[in-house]
Amino acid sequence: MRTGIVLCIALSLVSACSTPRGAALRQEVLQEANAETPTFEVVPVTRANLPALAQWPVADKTGHYLWPKAQSGPASNTIRSGDSIDLVIWDSQENSLLTNPGEKFTRITDEMVAPDGSIFLPYVGKMKVSGLTPDRAREQVQQRLEAIVPSAQVQLSFEQGRDNAVEAVSGLASPGSYPLPSRNYRILGLISDAGGIPPGMRNPQVRLLRGSETYQISADRLFESATRNALLRPGDAVVVEQDDRNFIALGASGNEDLIYFTKDRLTALEALALMKGLDDRSADPGGVLILRDQGAEYAGKPGYGPGPGQVVFTVDLTSADGLFAAGRFPIQPGDTVLATASPITDVQNVFTLLGSAVGLGRNVSALR
Repeated sequence: MRTGIVLCIALSLVSACSTPRGAALRQEVLQEANAETPTFEVVPVTRANLPALAQWPVADKTGHYLWPKAQSGPASNTIRSGDSIDLVIWDSQENSLLTNPGEKFTRITDEMVAPDGSIFLPYVGKMKVSGLTPDRAREQVQQRLEAIVPSAQVQLSFEQGRDNAVEAVSGLASPGSYPLPSRNYRILGLISDAGGIPPGMRNPQVRLLRGSETYQISADRLFESATRNALLRPGDAVVVEQDDRNFIALGASGNEDLIYFTKDRLTALEALALMKGLDDRSADPGGVLILRDQGAEYAGKPGYGPGPGQVVFTVDLTSADGLFAAGRFPIQPGDTVLATASPITDVQNVFTLLGSAVGLGRNVSALR
């Protein structure tokens, strides 16, 4: 009698309680899709679907920024506003207007190039030098002096100001302002001069700020082709930052966490690898779900993805088609990758509980 009572109590507890598990079942997540007015769309990831899915809008703009192509520039430099000009004017004539008695030259130092691009010279007045190479500026100074001092010879040098430099803002070993050594100064040269990108930075992104324009490229893509070694211009600023794009990993996987992108493009299979795979004991390999919010601005627009704006992509890793498709399907920042639980796990848990209940009953019977 006691054994029967104990078994009844145990069985009632099994039927009354849900079995313990760490992830939702596939059908539990997708059951709302069968509602009269579903709030999301369910789309299987297959090789046949991939071309259509590639036309949907992407929230991830990494790799979609324009990047200036490499060009060749002159080896010489040019003078700009804010530069400092030094002049040495030689004149061998006695009683020269430019030199002191007994001296053969006069020196004019730290003559700042004005915002209008000009400098002031005694007996000459204002003279525009902005945009000229140092050699061309020296020739023009000497020509202007010939009317006053026909025998004058001019030496010119200049020190670049911030308007004739580029800024390594952050993400490099030695950030700072770097004068342009020539008009052929390129971004890889600046990265090298600034000490390079520190090791360990996650998928570093190189951003070039030029006026009101922003260009961006990953360091890997920049380094792999000489055609991307962009020519720098005065006033350019370069920022290097690690890749902060991420997705959320949940469910019956080896790692439930916020996971950062390790490369520009991450596929569903690569995302699962970063999640340390599926749990062999509890995961449903046919029920990997990718939840994505496409954005309300695209909801209901033909050719722009799901009608409700939110979509659940289903991935079946038990078929070759699903595996190949998962290897090409791109994960976007903000996605949630959910490894659902296998229904068999619930059955196993039930049998485990029943076995425990039967064992409990036997123990009670033995005590009688």
